[in-house]
Amino acid sequence: MKKESGLKDIVNYWIQKARDSLDAAGDELKAGRLSFSVNRIYYACFYVVSAALLQKRLKFKKHSGVRASFHKHFVKPGLVNYEHGQFYDELFEARQRGDYIELVEFKKKQVENWLQKAREFVVTVNSLIETGDI
Repeated sequence: MKKESGLKDIVNYWIQKARDSLDAAGDELKAGRLSFSVNRIYYACFYVVSAALLQKRLKFKKHSGVRASFHKHFVKPGLVNYEHGQFYDELFEARQRGDYIELVEFKKKQVENWLQKAREFVVTVNSLIETGDI
């Protein structure tokens, strides 16, 4: 029983990190720091996906493992729609470009769109955790 309680606490921790990242992404967007906003948008989705995978008792050390497992356990079985899977992939690539490639610039409208989609993404994945549908 104690192990289950610990697992739930950790899942909730990652969910809260996802929410905090969404808030930070909005703050960075308002400040005009688009690359930092993209980073936080990606991490919001990464954290909630990590929480969902942990709920299934799956844990990974690399972002690529989280991404592949998300597709295997959530997108392919239809627990989340294909568009959410594509969106997660798009964010993964955008974050990589923004963090590691020089002179990358994002358009404000695109980042605003990603932030809105990320909010929906986090709600969708979190609802799977809350309802136990995973």
